Amino acid sequence: MRRQFDGAALEAPVPAALITCADGDIRNVFTAAWTSIVNTRPPMTYVSIRPSRYSYEIIDKTGEFVINLTTSAMVRAVDYCGARSGRDIDKFEKCRLDTEMSERVSCPLLTASPVCLECKVRSKTELGSHTMFLADIVGISVDERYIDSKGKINLEQAGLMAYAHGGYYALGRALGTFGFAVRKKKKPDRDRRRK
Repeated sequence: MRRQFDGAALEAPVPAALITCADGDIRNVFTAAWTSIVNTRPPMTYVSIRPSRYSYEIIDKTGEFVINLTTSAMVRAVDYCGARSGRDIDKFEKCRLDTEMSERVSCPLLTASPVCLECKVRSKTELGSHTMFLADIVGISVDERYIDSKGKINLEQAGLMAYAHGGYYALGRALGTFGFAVRKKKKPDRDRRRK
């Protein structure tokens, strides 16, 4: 049996990302769950922000931001940066978030983040409570600890976290890899069986 509710913003899990932005010496970091990939070629993403938020003004003016993926170790900073305004406090300092400059946009990225997506706004759409900034992903910065000897990004050990219906959750064990359900099983090598 199922129960019906009115339409609401309920999809889970979603990222618990920290978004960084800057306009010269003015910079901010805030938490956003309304962000995801929207296209592969060209690589595109979005972030939806309430117009009343401090970072809205910065991103609207500069057209740039960085999506910093977060880990379980960053959960207190993620929560704090979503509950306090950059108008009132330097959240980088308060949360001890070390930064470095991005390569392709004029925004800081978070050193503790395993993956940072550097983004340039393509368009903005006013949706109601939020405005969606659609953006091109112009660069990706990955912590070298998560790149194997073949150059593949492996985030299994990063301790990524997600947000679901008011709570933060550590992502658990891997259940499979893309395409595993349709992948053909390898036939045993006949020569090896004879040995």
